[in-house]
Amino acid sequence: MDFTAIRLLILDVDGVLTDGRVTASRGGEDAKAFHVQDGCAIKVWQRSRGLVAILSGRESSDVKRRAEELGIAWVRMGMEDKLIGFEEILRSAEVAAEASAFVGDDLPDLGSMRRCGFPVAVANAVPTIKRVAEYVTRRRGGEGAVAETIELILRKQRRWNVDAIPTT
Repeated sequence: MDFTAIRLLILDVDGVLTDGRVTASRGGEDAKAFHVQDGCAIKVWQRSRGLVAILSGRESSDVKRRAEELGIAWVRMGMEDKLIGFEEILRSAEVAAEASAFVGDDLPDLGSMRRCGFPVAVANAVPTIKRVAEYVTRRRGGEGAVAETIELILRKQRRWNVDAIPTT
């Protein structure tokens, strides 16, 4: 695996950025909880000139708000066929599939994981996704798995820089 080629990190939401539980609010929309360590690591990735995208099968105002907080430019939600969304993100970001990493946990992520340069499964991913992954995190989705993935890639690229870590 040539880690130096990875420029774009594409993240699933439910089960990756969250723990996968779906909790409906009184208004009927899903309520999502995100891990702060993932947010911090995404900022480190961005400060290291990495690009980030979110690809979700579900629509969520919580995801939209979190993406805005983190300055994530490419957000595709409500994608019944995630591979279509994956290809849209690649075109929009002007990045080759081989220069992308995808973090997933469930069967709808399979096509994107087979197509990207570095497929990652979170610890609690379904067995099929784990078999396709080149790396399976020790941490579960929603519990810092994205932070673990970012640190791994940046260390392999020899760009892990604690001075780039936000202090506020």
